[in-house]
Amino acid sequence: MSSSRIDAAPSLSDRLTEAILAIIRDEGLSTGDAIPSARELAKRFEITTPTIREALRKLEATGAVEFRHGSGTYVGPTINNAVLANPHRPPITRDSVLQLIDARLVIEPGIAAAAASKKQPNLERLEEAVTNALTPPGGPKFALNFHVELAAATGNDLVRELIESMLSVRVREQQQIRQLYDNRQRDHEEHFAIVEAIRAGDAKTAEDLTRTHLQHIRKAVEAAGELA
Repeated sequence: MSSSRIDAAPSLSDRLTEAILAIIRDEGLSTGDAIPSARELAKRFEITTPTIREALRKLEATGAVEFRHGSGTYVGPTINNAVLANPHRPPITRDSVLQLIDARLVIEPGIAAAAASKKQPNLERLEEAVTNALTPPGGPKFALNFHVELAAATGNDLVRELIESMLSVRVREQQQIRQLYDNRQRDHEEHFAIVEAIRAGDAKTAEDLTRTHLQHIRKAVEAAGELA
């Protein structure tokens, strides 16, 4: 029996994800590098290919790996993040959506103020992200998230990673928020006002506008009642 073999256990899938991450680390792979195929990993661990694929899907949910149709599996963009999304998320509920918004209310107004206080913040990607409020889900620029770019505008990589990780951890809640707060024109206007305050270096206004924007989102979720 190979020393790499992982015996069946209730936490097998979890252990497999850790083992795959260990391979990525041990082989010095980085974002964009190909990793062994599911079949190769199954042979290495002496386990079924479907079980390996389940573990890979969990890693895909965190952004640690990504699938490319017809090409294979590659190291994803979040592999070096200090915080990875939890692939074992609890079911989505109204309370979990509100908790995400409340967490963002604690964090994001201060981020907007920090971005406004920064000398010559890089606003190019943030300005581009503003247009996403007018783009239907699935549009070509939909993945460019305004709030991630807002964090990036602080110039602090850890702040950007914090927001990126939080939204990734609660991606289903974030998708629910976008469905419930579906006034893209209003979203666009609120985002635009935040960017203008940052451009003007007005930290207080940027903070207040971001807080108000998130409060509007919270009210929309509250008005929706229990989620189906």
